[in-house]
Order: sequence, then C-alpha cells, then structure tokens
Amino acid sequence: MSKSSIPIKDAFMTSPGPRTLKAGALLWLKGVCMGGADIIPGVSGGTIAFITGIYEQLVDAIRSFNVDFVRRLFSLDISGAVSVAHIRFIVCLLFGIMTAMITMAGFMNTMLHTHPVETWSLFFGLITASIFVVGRQVEPLNAVNFGFIFLGAVGSYLLVGMIPVSTPETLPFIFLCGAIAICAMILPGISGAFLLLMLGKYEYVTRTLKNPFVWDNFVIMAVFAAGAGVGIIFFSRVLHYLLSRWHAATVSVLTGFMIGALRKVWPWKEVLETSVIRGKVHVLREQNMLPDVLNGEVFFAIGLVVIGIIIVLALERFSRER
Repeated sequence: MSKSSIPIKDAFMTSPGPRTLKAGALLWLKGVCMGGADIIPGVSGGTIAFITGIYEQLVDAIRSFNVDFVRRLFSLDISGAVSVAHIRFIVCLLFGIMTAMITMAGFMNTMLHTHPVETWSLFFGLITASIFVVGRQVEPLNAVNFGFIFLGAVGSYLLVGMIPVSTPETLPFIFLCGAIAICAMILPGISGAFLLLMLGKYEYVTRTLKNPFVWDNFVIMAVFAAGAGVGIIFFSRVLHYLLSRWHAATVSVLTGFMIGALRKVWPWKEVLETSVIRGKVHVLREQNMLPDVLNGEVFFAIGLVVIGIIIVLALERFSRER
C-alpha cells in the first residue's frame, strides 16, 4: 500500500467529526454527559449516547479502527491511518468523557466513604431501574429467554459472592478492568462504574482520578486507558456479532447479570474481616444485612432508591421519545 501524500494535519481535519468549533463544543458536552453517567453505577454512557443522538456515530467511530487502519499504521502511513479513522469524533468525545470523570471522581469517592448507605441506596435504585430498561428489550419473552435470564442472574449472584472485596491493584489487573469497564460505552443499560463495582475497583479508580497528576496515579490511568482502548475495539465486534446472531438470548443474559449483581450494591452491609495495608484499613469480607431499626435514615435511603429508579426511567422515556 502506498503511503498517503496528505499531511497529517490535513488528514486529521478531513476525518469524520465536528466541522466547526460550535459542533466540537457540543460533542464535548455530550461526552461530559456520557462520562458523568458512566461514573455513576447504574446509569449507562451508552444510554446517554442514545438520548443525545450520537449512538450510531459512536459505533461507527469505534469500528473505524479496523484492519485497514492497523495495516496503514504498521506501514507507517500515518496520514492514511488518520484519514480512515474517525479520529476527530473520538478525540472530542473522549475529552468530554475524561473531563467528567476527573471532575466527578473525587466527589463520588468522598460520598462512598462519608455516606455509604445513602450512596449505595441511590446506586441500588439506578441499577434496579436499568434492569427493567434492558429487560424490556427481550423479545419474545418466552420460557427459553426466561431461562437465559435465570442463568445470568444465578451466575452473576455467585460471581459477586466469589469476587473478594479487595481485588489486586497490579497493573495487569487494572488493564483488564479498563478493558471490561469500557464495554459499557456501547452497551445501553449497563455502566462502566457498575462493572468496576463488580470487579471491586470502583473506589480505587475514582480515588486515582481524584489526583490525576500524581505520577503513580497517572501511570494507573494510562494503563486503564490502554485496556479501555483494546477492550472497546474487540468488544464492539463481539457485541455486534452476538446481537446480530442471538439478540434475545444476549439481552436476556445481560438482564440476568444485572439482577444477580444487585447483591453487590445492597446498601446495608456488615463488615466481617478487615486488614490494615500501608496504614489504611481495607475490608476483606462483608455480608449483606437488613437495617436494625426503621428510622428516618432508613426511610431516607429508601427514598434515594426511588429517586434512582425515577432518574433512569425518565432517561429511558426521553430516549424512546427521541
């Protein structure tokens, strides 16, 4: 393949994406909304992409990093690689997503430590409603698909029970977390934060994003981002294949997966075992429990569950109207 004679700057400007500063700012704002959604367990960045009308562009942009792009890249045809990929669209959108994640991560991490029951209650409501949003896409809702939902729920429930509260903080595991969490960007109904909760790394990643310019944190973010890049390129193709061949079965399993994972976000927990690592107390084992008494705090937590449900249902209704 001959190398492109187009300068890299010109190739970048001719690649698909916003053509004006106003359009770029609008796409950045949509990225901010997606990033804000993905950092809250239960609200999907993919759902926000649906609502803001960029979902198909997002999928096309991800799929533009294909074999042709890689071939041009390895043959040092940088201009050609840039021209075939939707670089400008991805750059604007990712900048918005990272803006939201960095600015909101500290707040979410603080809330989990200072108001855990209230925060988990809101998460529980968000994910509960997301189960309904994803589950209504199962067509037909027959015995076979109910079986897939049941299998997904049981598998997820057992998996959550096996995953330790404290998972490894090694760079390979962080890479894996990035590869898995990014899948939510193209999966309406499931958020990246929800998947990080499943992997026991939600607090760790939000704490890292809280101080992104510390070198150790920067390395962790870079590894996480590398995993995300690899994950979304591969997962977009796997998801496209599964949904095109076995749509109902795939959505059924995903619905069951979310049902079983509610075990992870139950607001009231009892700590069974802790360990002090580098001066910090880490929870090793905990179990779900019912609140001791029905007081104002419990009713407030239940109210937050209801608010979480209303938020997701309102977003879903707005998305369907669009």
